Amino acid sequence: MGANAENPAPAVERVFNHIAATGMAGLPLNNPALRVEAVGFRAWNGLWVGVLVTPWAINLMLLPGDGSVFRALLLDEKQTWRFPSGDYEFMGGKDEDLGAYQFCSLFSPAFEFAAHEDARAAAEAVIEELMSTEGTAVEEAATAQERARLEGRPLVDLTVSRRNFLRGGFLGRPS
Repeated sequence: MGANAENPAPAVERVFNHIAATGMAGLPLNNPALRVEAVGFRAWNGLWVGVLVTPWAINLMLLPGDGSVFRALLLDEKQTWRFPSGDYEFMGGKDEDLGAYQFCSLFSPAFEFAAHEDARAAAEAVIEELMSTEGTAVEEAATAQERARLEGRPLVDLTVSRRNFLRGGFLGRPS
């Protein structure tokens, strides 16, 4: 697909809906309350950035835009991007139809969400926070989730609402 002059959200949804219906269908890491949705995709510094909600994960995504700053990463490569709210580490992905993309895992698996609307609200809050200069909730979410996973703590008890997300309640802070 290469560089995207137009918003790639419809293509992202098409590709990941196919993945959901084929390679990921029936796997135990899927949250049946969630569906594939590309949330908040916008042009940013020659790239497209948005959040991809799937039944198995919620990821911040970068795709090439009209600039030349994007590069495809090998499977074991990582790249750090500086956003207004801070620095975030991305890994590479590639799909035959979508082309190269980069992603930063926010929730994987995504069992924290009882309803798709909650996942969408969290995704919208991520994009707003990502572009904010007042905090680093996106980075803290990824770090807190990874820390909980390494410590063997369940993530399903975390309550995530837009208000709770923005206040950092799902990170163990009082809301």
